[in-house]
Amino acid sequence: MKIIDNYGWHRPIVTGTNAMVSSGHHLASLAGINIINKGGNAIDAGVAMCLCINVLQPEYTNFGGVAPIMIYSANDDKVFNISGLGTWPKATSMEKVSRGEFTQDQFVSSVVPSAPDAWITALELCGTMSFSEVAKDAIMLAENGFAAYPFLVDNLNRMKNVLQGYRYTKNMYYPNGKVPRIGDIIVQRDLAKTLNRLRKVEENNSHLGRQGALVATRNEFYTGDIAKELIAFLQDNGGFMTLSDMAEFHVGLEEPVKTKFRDIEVYCCGPWSQGPVNNIALNILEGFDLPSMEHNSAEYLHVMISALDLAFADREKYFGDPKFVNVPIKELVSKKYAKTRREFIARDYFWGKMPPPGDPINLKATISDWVEPRRGGVSYVPDTSVGCVIDKEGNAFSATPSDAGRLVPGLGIGISPRGIQSWLDPDHASSVAPGKRPRLTPNPALAFKDGELIMAYGTPGNDSQPQTMVQLLINIIDFKMNVQQAIEAPRFRSFNFPASSWPHEYLPGSVGIESRVSQSIIKKLRDMGHDVKVFPNYTYECGGASVVLVDRERRLLMGGADPRRENYAIGF
Repeated sequence: MKIIDNYGWHRPIVTGTNAMVSSGHHLASLAGINIINKGGNAIDAGVAMCLCINVLQPEYTNFGGVAPIMIYSANDDKVFNISGLGTWPKATSMEKVSRGEFTQDQFVSSVVPSAPDAWITALELCGTMSFSEVAKDAIMLAENGFAAYPFLVDNLNRMKNVLQGYRYTKNMYYPNGKVPRIGDIIVQRDLAKTLNRLRKVEENNSHLGRQGALVATRNEFYTGDIAKELIAFLQDNGGFMTLSDMAEFHVGLEEPVKTKFRDIEVYCCGPWSQGPVNNIALNILEGFDLPSMEHNSAEYLHVMISALDLAFADREKYFGDPKFVNVPIKELVSKKYAKTRREFIARDYFWGKMPPPGDPINLKATISDWVEPRRGGVSYVPDTSVGCVIDKEGNAFSATPSDAGRLVPGLGIGISPRGIQSWLDPDHASSVAPGKRPRLTPNPALAFKDGELIMAYGTPGNDSQPQTMVQLLINIIDFKMNVQQAIEAPRFRSFNFPASSWPHEYLPGSVGIESRVSQSIIKKLRDMGHDVKVFPNYTYECGGASVVLVDRERRLLMGGADPRRENYAIGF
């Protein structure tokens, strides 16, 4: 194996022995460390950090959005997943949705907000602190404001034609009708008031004990006055959700999907998300001697892209809410199935379109009745953020909060528009249906070796998320890169499958590759049939990973943060 020595790194490798956090913004990471210093554990710190992310990255995340969480409880030696994903309202129908404008910022695509329940459930199950304690920094940032930073300013500029169409949202993010400048103070007083309302409910119910007060706080959002205000505005603007949809909702506690790559156990979210794309691709790639290939050579990139495209093809065929569709997840992530799919990869040929899905039940490389997807229009691409924590006791928290768009006046929060990741096709595994969850793109992950925690990681990036996560993991495991080097190494992003978001744009054979990869390698890939688009260096299109890595031998925690976005790691 050739040790990689030609990739430098711009961010430091942050080290510590007590706790390590990495998230999508330095102030969120600081909030996580503040909680650790006050005696909280990784789950307390993770929730505090992600509540701050809901304030600091309002164009990509929201307190009324989604919040999938992966947790490892060291005391129980248990890994579990909080789905953090809302359901379609009971009054939803495919006919109603198809008549509406199925976009990110219309309430026809709204599902039940799940982030408040996810954050509070994490605290209730594995935390030690109150909602008031972990929400303190988020409330302060919303109330007093924070300085607009380059990535936020760029995003608000890109999204202004959409977000400026709503007066309240426009006034919140575009003071005086203009895109904020770097350094301008962004204040969200209504969001601060909403969080304070929840904090006061908890304090008023302190006689019920910590967990009882947390339940009362959750209930205020889903059955109290906040729910009534939220639903009234939504129904006045074309949404289908009712108070009973809110009252009956609760996030799921899910069994993660597990696979083993080399000697590393990888835990990902279930097929209600795109999480198992990671597992399927890693199983396929395990059969290749990747370390013998030059990193990011034409051969290496071709194999990596092909394996991920095969996994995405299975995503399109099979993934959906397991409460509604029978997903053969055990078979999809089996090593025997991976072997049949691996044989579909030719070393010097690319098929130029999404490959057919496989038949995991009968262990066949492809299904016989596959029809190539239609080419939809340009998809609106919502994005995400990330927060990872590992503490001294070995507890781990990894979350990828998401969702933004039109805000509810007076509350300062949005209502999850995640319905845009459903399909208006009754035969699709992720079709629209009452009470069903859309197939979610955000998917945090954890990794173990010999049963011991070694890594918490995640990334934003919509359909690029598992692509970033697989490349990152292989950089660390097969190419022995340090955590920051692994994050900063050049990446690719395939578009060779229907996008998750409406109208599910499909670009056959297309892949974007960062321009640090040489032109000679790009030419070889094009000669194989890949339709290569050259991305700028360190583009946000290839995600924004946060990683906390454990060095068991030296009892050391190492944090990495992606310069492609505003990610920042802090440890001590």
